[in-house]
Amino acid sequence: MKIIVGMSGGVDSAVAALLLKEAGHEVIGMTLRTWPEKDGAESRCCEIDDARETAWKLHIPYHAPNCIAAFEEKVKRPFFQSYIDGLTPNPCIECNRYLKWERMLYYAAVMDADAIATGHYASVVRLPNGRWTVQQAASAEKDQTYMLYGLSQDQLARTLMPLGKLSKAEVRKIAAEAGLSVAQKQDSQEICFVTEGSYADYIEADPALHAPGEGNFVSEDGKVLGRHKGIIHYTVGQRRGLGIAFGVPMYVKRINAETNEVVLCEEKSLYSSVIRCKDLNFLSIPDIAEGETVPARVKIRYHHEGETAAIIRDSENTVRITFDNPVRAATPGQSAVFYDENNCVIGGGKII
Repeated sequence: MKIIVGMSGGVDSAVAALLLKEAGHEVIGMTLRTWPEKDGAESRCCEIDDARETAWKLHIPYHAPNCIAAFEEKVKRPFFQSYIDGLTPNPCIECNRYLKWERMLYYAAVMDADAIATGHYASVVRLPNGRWTVQQAASAEKDQTYMLYGLSQDQLARTLMPLGKLSKAEVRKIAAEAGLSVAQKQDSQEICFVTEGSYADYIEADPALHAPGEGNFVSEDGKVLGRHKGIIHYTVGQRRGLGIAFGVPMYVKRINAETNEVVLCEEKSLYSSVIRCKDLNFLSIPDIAEGETVPARVKIRYHHEGETAAIIRDSENTVRITFDNPVRAATPGQSAVFYDENNCVIGGGKII
């Protein structure tokens, strides 16, 4: 096949391209230019020089189309607005569906390519019912299916993920044996477009974003406990950085953007047995019928191991998730992702 490989400049996408070429496919490397640094350098997430060098080493064509305006519209602005609205967003999930896959598949059509591929630790599988989904990687500690639940059936049908059965150590070994300079390159840990300071600093530095100012810390029953420096500085479950001392450890339980209040609680109040989600996307099944209950293992954040639960459609736009054991700090704006007994993604949605 003719395949476009999304190359971030890291070792994972480099090895994905290498494996596909070794399998006999015609491979084209591509990095989406998503945003520039203030000095004109490219973002850390998409280090074009490293990606171009890898493509040269593999003797494959390489392209770096400009997607800066689309990234600003579909990822950056919604990310910052979510914090202003009192939510805790995950920009990678939005970027995957609405930018990376959308643009790469567009360029695949332009170049008459059969598919696209990425270096994600996950496997794309087609189930007996004809549906496409992603299955957790063999290397559980590197699994990235949580970030991929938002992809559409059409997007998954034209996607390859060659690293699903490999560990990070195996990937680095393959890269080293091939003489790739990125073999020992460290993984990026931060939000790709916030490279200095924090996201809150970024929001406050941009007058167009209208960052909310100081407000009250309040108890669960509404008692004023002190002053906070702006809701964008806090997220559910946070303990450190509150800037105020109490007789017992206190945590952020909820953020009320309408009243500019941050609700604090003791740790026991962070646990929830029931949450609700909207903005749903289903992979292994078409949908959940109203009143239908589906058993699943549910992850409420990227590094959450997951908890067994029952998912029930409680309205046209939402589902209710009841956990067998309470989960800690379920956070509005983050995603809940549902898995079946074979570690395949059933679907997911945003926690409300």
